[in-house]
Amino acid sequence: MSKKPDSNPSLGFFGLSTGGTADQWQSPITSVASRFNQEYQGEPFELPEEVENMPIFRDRISGTLQLKLTSPFWELAQPKKNQYCLDIGCGVSFLIYPWREWNALFHGQEISSVARDALNSRGPQLNSKLFKGVELAPAHQLQYETGKFDLAIATGFSCYYPLEYWLEVMAEVKRVLKPQGILVFDVLNGEVPLAEDWAILETYLGTEVYLESMENWESLIKKAGAKIVKKQSGELWEMYKVRF
Repeated sequence: MSKKPDSNPSLGFFGLSTGGTADQWQSPITSVASRFNQEYQGEPFELPEEVENMPIFRDRISGTLQLKLTSPFWELAQPKKNQYCLDIGCGVSFLIYPWREWNALFHGQEISSVARDALNSRGPQLNSKLFKGVELAPAHQLQYETGKFDLAIATGFSCYYPLEYWLEVMAEVKRVLKPQGILVFDVLNGEVPLAEDWAILETYLGTEVYLESMENWESLIKKAGAKIVKKQSGELWEMYKVRF
């Protein structure tokens, strides 16, 4: 089974031009998509022995690392009944989190074709009323109309791209949110002790990690025209609730 995401050789990944005007983010997006396709397919990663001996790798194998990586976005903004919600970089979240209990309308966007296919196959079986489908596209090219959503969620992927990319993402999120709509997203706290080891592990898994200070992230939020409503700290991630 191929480890590479869906692509059209004449157009590039997600239809981005491969000519002189190629999207500058195509290379990192393709790398991240490939890495997560491999993980969702259950294919093993070949890692050097010294990496497998790291405590953080053993935490990954045991499943305890996932608990440290999960950002409970609903603690800052729980989806409400009949709200239009967009989960950007959603993975298989509709199968994991209690969307059916929230009774919120779920739209997703994802760069892993494996995750997209899994959700679009199983989501309607779980709840065809709430599940509205997942689009395959990167976060800076949201496939939805202006002013559609009450809530946008973007967790678990900001660290794979430079701050300049995130400015483009926030501009797109602002476009698709309703007035007074909310964005909840998380950022890797590059200053916590675990961050550097996790960044090393992720590099060997095929994805570069950008370690940024919280000062840089909060400056970016301000530059994007957003206001921090609330924030919450985790072991690796800082989670923000913002309004534009």
